[in-house]
Amino acid sequence: MSNCAAASRDGAEPVAGTSATARTWLLVEQAGPWGTNALTESHLEPRIGRALEAAAGGTGVRVALIRRPGRHADGRGANGRRVFVAHTAPGRAWIRTTTLANTEPLLGLDFVRLGGGEHDGLWGPYVGEPLVFVCTNGKRDRCCAVLGRPLAAELAASGVEAWEVTHIGGHRFSPTLFVLPYGYAYGRASAPLVKDAVESAREGRILLDHCRGRSTWERPAQAADLAVRELIREDRADALDVVHTEAAPFPSVAPSPAGAPASAGPPPRVRATSTPVWTVVVAHRDGRSWQVTVEQRADGTPAPASCGSPLGKPSRMAVPSIRRLA
Repeated sequence: MSNCAAASRDGAEPVAGTSATARTWLLVEQAGPWGTNALTESHLEPRIGRALEAAAGGTGVRVALIRRPGRHADGRGANGRRVFVAHTAPGRAWIRTTTLANTEPLLGLDFVRLGGGEHDGLWGPYVGEPLVFVCTNGKRDRCCAVLGRPLAAELAASGVEAWEVTHIGGHRFSPTLFVLPYGYAYGRASAPLVKDAVESAREGRILLDHCRGRSTWERPAQAADLAVRELIREDRADALDVVHTEAAPFPSVAPSPAGAPASAGPPPRVRATSTPVWTVVVAHRDGRSWQVTVEQRADGTPAPASCGSPLGKPSRMAVPSIRRLA
């Protein structure tokens, strides 16, 4: 096992609330080698990669390259390249797909509409098995290649609809992957676990074991969703939705009046910790709801964020309280 994944596992770093954030994924097939920034450091034309990256910014769409597991000889799209676009919001998840002779048409996509969950009849609906995307970009982090590529190959050989994918964050949780259509990510995955996750997805369910969170939401909401699921033992993918997320404000300290002595009056009361806190409301489709307090803590065992990085205190999402609202 490579360094960052071993350190994270040995330190028992929690995986909940660590998924990459993407309401919508645009996944473009590109064989051949990938560099650290794969969109501009691969055999995809750099002009196209830069344009896609810019167009997706701030829209809720995340662009990544994919390729079939195995040897990565670059046929330069001789037989066309597969493209998927997938929205992951609860109750509105969909996948559209096509095969393109070249990537130029991607520049005409309406990223704002796609990020908002509207495909407007783009391409055709994907019909088939749940899709698995395993992070394998060794140029980004060697754990992804050393641990991810064998997993992707094993899954493909066993009949799972598996692809390799570029950076999806969380190298230290390798092998890491996400499953469409629901967009839940998993870390420290094994082939049996992934097969269970695929079987669950076929039935409209998720696997809570090793789950990092649903990419639809930011990290605090991911952690809240999983915490409520654990509390009520709910595994139906679309049974829960995050309906409100609010960061708790830090109290400000009013300055002393001009000319007042520094010791005048009692000392101001300030917050004793700089721990970020969120209030998240999670709703069940049956009408129940919960208020979840989520804190971002850095109190775990020091570990590198990725291979070659210095030791640091990785941040984690902690859930100190869940309160039933309705």
